[in-house]
Amino acid sequence: MLEVPIYNTAGEKIDTLKVDENVFGGTVNVSLLKQAIVAYHANRRQGTVATKGRADVDGSTRKLFRQKGTGNARRGNIRTNVLRGGGVAFAKDPKRSFRKALPRKMRKAALGSAILAKILGEDLLVVDGLKIESPKTSDMAGVMKNLNINRSCLLTLADRDSNIYLSSRNIPDLTVRIASELNAFEVATRQKMLVTADAMKALVGEEA
Repeated sequence: MLEVPIYNTAGEKIDTLKVDENVFGGTVNVSLLKQAIVAYHANRRQGTVATKGRADVDGSTRKLFRQKGTGNARRGNIRTNVLRGGGVAFAKDPKRSFRKALPRKMRKAALGSAILAKILGEDLLVVDGLKIESPKTSDMAGVMKNLNINRSCLLTLADRDSNIYLSSRNIPDLTVRIASELNAFEVATRQKMLVTADAMKALVGEEA
């Protein structure tokens, strides 16, 4: 069993939560985690880049001059990629898709590995009683300061909370997500993970 510290918004440790590592897969599957991150990057690529090949540029298809006897390099038509104004060799096609498929079970397992890695690295904290009455950046910044979080952080909530979201959006490197929207990439690429008590129960329940 792993122990996860529980803090209040003042930064005081009030309890510990015991978590069975088997809930998140038992061990960190590094290769699967890397595969998920690569797929996330690939799926964000638009694939709209385009360059003109030999078939796309203007110019005659006539051979420029005879093959031998002129003293010049041997040339084909003027559209060749070695001449100015010619097409690009290995032109990029805008119809290309970089998308990589990752089955649902693999995505779920990768997320479990990412969360487990955070727990093992003591980079996951549970906060109890996180409530902001009105949108105010200084209130959220004060909570982060009390918890000694000064690096990139993923704040995970059980349900949507507009006050917390609005209070967090102007804080650099602080990302807010609800538990059902988490993905392995965001968990793995943030230095810290701050989870509300209700969200932690949801995560354990979802992975069980």
